Amino acid sequence: MNDTLILVPTYNNAGTLQNVLERCLEQGLPVMVVDDGSTDDTGRILKEMSGQAGHDDSDRPSLRVVTHPVNLGKGRALKTGFQEALKLGYSYVVTIDSDGQHYPEDIPALLAQKGEKTLVVGSRSQMGANGGSSFANRFSNFWFRLFTGVNLPDTQTGYRLYPLKKLPSLTILSSRYEAELTLLVFSAWKGLELKPVAVRVAYPEDRVSHFRPGADFFRISVLNTVLLFVSLFYGWPRTLLRRILGK
Repeated sequence: MNDTLILVPTYNNAGTLQNVLERCLEQGLPVMVVDDGSTDDTGRILKEMSGQAGHDDSDRPSLRVVTHPVNLGKGRALKTGFQEALKLGYSYVVTIDSDGQHYPEDIPALLAQKGEKTLVVGSRSQMGANGGSSFANRFSNFWFRLFTGVNLPDTQTGYRLYPLKKLPSLTILSSRYEAELTLLVFSAWKGLELKPVAVRVAYPEDRVSHFRPGADFFRISVLNTVLLFVSLFYGWPRTLLRRILGK
C-alpha cells in the first residue's frame, strides 16, 4: 500500500479532527492533512499529532501537514493535497472529511475496489441526513446522470479513492465545495470507471459542517448550468466516440 495516501482537508473542525486522524493512522497508510486556514484549535492539534506520529520505514512522515495561511476553500485544499501527493510519488489518494461523518474503518472497502482507471465513490446511506442534505444529493445525482449517463447514489460524498495519475487536469477545480462534483463529471467524461461502495455515516454532536445550504446550492446550480453546455459540445460527444471505439 506504499502507493496510497489518505488525504484529509480540514477547516475549523478541531472538535472531531484528532479522532478522525487517529483512526486514519490506524489503517496503516500515511496521512496528509491540508489545514485550509483554520482559526480554531486545529493548529495545536496538528502540531502535537505530527510530533507524535514519527516516521515509517521509508522515512516518510506518518502524518504530514500542509497549511494554507488563509481559508481558500475545499476545492483548493484538495488540489493542494493532490499536487503534494503526486510530488511524493503516490498513485492513489483516499479523501475523507474531518467532520467525523465518515468511518475511517471503511477505507479497506474502498481499497478493495482500487484500480488504475477506477474512481471509487463512498456511497453514504441518506437515512439520518437532514431534509436539505438529502434533497441536495438527489438534485446533484439527477444532473450528474444527465451529464454523464452514469447513475451514482451519492455524488456529493467527500469519501473517495482517486487514481491520481488518471484524473483530468486539476485546473478544472474551482476553489469551493462544488469542485468535487466537477472532478467527478470530468472523470466520467475521461472514461474512468466510477464504482460506488457502501460506507457508513455518522453525524456527531460536535460535528461542524461548512456546507452553506443557500450559497452552495446556488453555486452548484450555476455549475450545473455551465456543465450542461459543456456536456453538449464536449462530454456527450466524447462519451459517444469512446463507446463507438470501444474504449
